[in-house]
Amino acid sequence: MNGKNLLVGAVVAAMMWTTAVWGQTTNQQCSLAVVSGLVGKDAPVCDLATVQGMARGGHAFAENQLGIASILAIGPDYTEKDALRWFSRAAQRGYAPAQVNLAIMYVNGWGTAVNYGAGLHWLHAAADQRFARAYYNLGILYLEGKGVKLDNDEAFRWFQKGAEAGDSSAQTNLGYMYDQGLGCARSVETAAAWYGKAAEAGNPLGENNLADMYLRGEGVPRDEPRALSWFQKAAAQGHTGAQIKLGFMYADGHGTAKDPARAYMWISAAEIAGDPRGREMLHRLERALSTEQVALAREQAGKMRQGEQELSARSLAQ
Repeated sequence: MNGKNLLVGAVVAAMMWTTAVWGQTTNQQCSLAVVSGLVGKDAPVCDLATVQGMARGGHAFAENQLGIASILAIGPDYTEKDALRWFSRAAQRGYAPAQVNLAIMYVNGWGTAVNYGAGLHWLHAAADQRFARAYYNLGILYLEGKGVKLDNDEAFRWFQKGAEAGDSSAQTNLGYMYDQGLGCARSVETAAAWYGKAAEAGNPLGENNLADMYLRGEGVPRDEPRALSWFQKAAAQGHTGAQIKLGFMYADGHGTAKDPARAYMWISAAEIAGDPRGREMLHRLERALSTEQVALAREQAGKMRQGEQELSARSLAQ
C-alpha cells in the first residue's frame, strides 16, 4: 500500500492565530471553548454569550468564531446557514480567514448551492491580502478543475506561494507535486524536503508522506525507525493511512519489535474511522491474539475517536 497522499477533495482551510489578526489585537478577541485548544494554549477563552455579543457588535473575529461553531453544529441551534451568515458578515468586513471559510462554503455547497464563482471571488479577496490559506485552496481548485480549467502548472504555482508563506498543507501538496512530477520536473529529494517542513509543523499528511519516504528510501536514506516515528505522529492525529501502515510495522517488526496487540489497535482505529484497508491484517492478527487482547485493543482504538470535533475545527480558518 502506497502511503503517500495529496490533500484534495473538499476545499479546506487551517486554523490560524496571530497576536495581531487583521488589525484586531489580542485584547479585543477571544475564542470559543470548542476551538480554544486549537488557537494556542495562551489564547484567551470567552463564553458563548460574550462571543455572541461581540459578533452582534460587528467584531469580525467573533463573527468568524460563531461561523465555526455553526459549521461544527456544536448544538441544536447551529446550522450551516448560520455559518454562511456569520462568515459572510466577517468576510464583507475584509477579514481574510472568514473570506476563506466563506469560499469553502460556496465551493462545497454547505448551507447554500454550489457557487464556484463566489468561492473564487472570496479566495482571491483573501489572497490579495496575502493570506496563505487562500493560496492553498486556489491550488486545490486548479488541481481538481473545480470552477476553473484543470491546470497542474497553475496548481503548482499556488501551492508554491502557500508553501513559501508557511502553510503546512500547501507544503504537503507542493511536496506531492514534486513527488509525482505534476506542474514541475520530478524530484523526490525536493518532495521529501517539503514533506519535512510540513511534518515539522505538525501536519499529519506531511508526517505520513515523510514517513513513507523514509520507509521506501525515496529522497532520503531508508530509515525504518524514523519512518515509524513519523507514522506514529500522523496516526495520533487520526490519519488512517498512517494508522494502517503503523499497524503493519508493529505486526511485522519493521523499525520496532513485533507487537501484534498494538498493531491490532492501530488498524482497528482506522477501520472504526471508516478505512477498511487493513481488514485482512486484522483477521490475521486475531489468530495471534487472545479474545481479551482483541477486546482491549478494540476498546483502546475506540477511544481514539474522542476529540474528533476539535480536529474538525482545525480545518477552519481563524
